[in-house]
Amino acid sequence: MKKSISKSIKLLLFTGVFVCISIGSSAQNAANILKLATFDLDATPPVGSTLTYDPMINDWDLGLRAKGIVILGAGQPIVICSVDWIGIANDSQDEFKKVMAAAAGTIPSRVVVHAIHQHDAPASDFGAEKLLISKGLSPMAFEGTYARDLIKRLGTAISLAIPKAVPFTHIGTGKAEVYEVASNRRVLGPDGKVKYTRSSATKDSLIRAEPLGLIDPMVSLISFWNNKKPVAVLSYYASHPQSYYRTGVPNPDFPGIARFMRQLAVPDALHIHFNGAGGNITAGKYNDGAKENRMILATRLADGMKRAWENTKLEPVNASSVQWNVEPMVFKPAAGIENLEARMKNDNQVFISNNLSKLVWLKRLQAGKTIDMSCLNIGNARIVHLPGEPFVEYQLAAKAQRPDLFVAVAGYGDYAVGYIGTAIGYTQGGYETGQASGVTADAETTMMNAIKKLLILNR
Repeated sequence: MKKSISKSIKLLLFTGVFVCISIGSSAQNAANILKLATFDLDATPPVGSTLTYDPMINDWDLGLRAKGIVILGAGQPIVICSVDWIGIANDSQDEFKKVMAAAAGTIPSRVVVHAIHQHDAPASDFGAEKLLISKGLSPMAFEGTYARDLIKRLGTAISLAIPKAVPFTHIGTGKAEVYEVASNRRVLGPDGKVKYTRSSATKDSLIRAEPLGLIDPMVSLISFWNNKKPVAVLSYYASHPQSYYRTGVPNPDFPGIARFMRQLAVPDALHIHFNGAGGNITAGKYNDGAKENRMILATRLADGMKRAWENTKLEPVNASSVQWNVEPMVFKPAAGIENLEARMKNDNQVFISNNLSKLVWLKRLQAGKTIDMSCLNIGNARIVHLPGEPFVEYQLAAKAQRPDLFVAVAGYGDYAVGYIGTAIGYTQGGYETGQASGVTADAETTMMNAIKKLLILNR
């Protein structure tokens, strides 16, 4: 009888331990599950608003969008957002991130907000708005009523999206060459100086005929999958996104049309596009500004996206596959930024829109504020998030740092400093490294140090 009781107790204890192990294992597996929430909302201001360069007189069939994802299950949530605007800078970046972070239950440093840089679109810088108003001037393109409305709606959209988040078990990576879209807009002469600027719409056939120059011809796709079902597709391609502009009608231009075409082709997943390091890249070699070129360029980009999708390879991921790293950067300001304050009363809207954020940034820099570069590590993929309008050399350098990984690059984060050229670029002349840049040749060291830390030291 005692032996029977003893055996029963041992069996019970063994079973209890087994149950505890099973419960613990299940809890661990549940904690290791990644989820993805997606959001997509209209970012088109109402008629009568002021776009970056012109009053808004009408709207178009395809409006502007704000799209993004929230990654859940790998520590504090990570929010990645892309907006069909020309740029979001300084205090506006702070407010976008603060509200989106609160809605997602995370901190602002784990939120990134990028613009695609379409020119028939709004700009946002609450610091510039405040500065202009304080001087008794019209805030013009920086009038922030609609931007504040979008921020509020983004917060609501994220709050509503998170309860609907779905598991993602795999990521997909794929890339393909895009034919006859991008070209370098800095055409150098025999003396190594900028001879021509090949703008987005280059009417001079001789300038269009100049060599292609340095570009990154690849479109990169990173997709999120719930087993065999795609949930979101993020695309990255470096080029100014203009075919023609200053129409007074906001539109997402050829990247937005390409994104829409891919959304139709793969409707199960939300398609989100990011401009890469496209500061010195335009479609100017292939575009003379003819209206029909918008669709031609969109079709070419969509074709590259399609082939990248067809090349996609899946990789299983879990919470341990995800890491988020941030590198704060301090840039040396370009000479003369402080003089912009005296020019505010007399210069036109185009000048103010293109330059005032640099003055606001200088004041923030003097107050000890930095600009961040961040990187999402997920499985074999890395997504590097750059500020300003960085030259394509930074994108190519990031990819060269880790040829063993799939590296994608998003530019046009904090728009404050404008163009970020290479050190040699500041000796070559040209529009981008002149008044349009808020930083100096020292920016190359700052940028490359951050890229190396994010891609090499944070493995």
